[in-house]
Amino acid sequence: MIHLSVAIGRFFEALFYAILRVAGVVTGVVLVVALAGALLFLIARLLIGRGRKK
Repeated sequence: MIHLSVAIGRFFEALFYAILRVAGVVTGVVLVVALAGALLFLIARLLIGRGRKK
């Protein structure tokens, strides 16, 4: 009986770490997309600003 409880505990531990890993990857992707969007916004603003001066 103790072997079953150890197996169940290890299963839930592996499940927990898999969920954390996926959440970490999703967070990383969201941060990269947000950073790229901010950079594109700043570049577009700079280029539009140059166009208005001329």
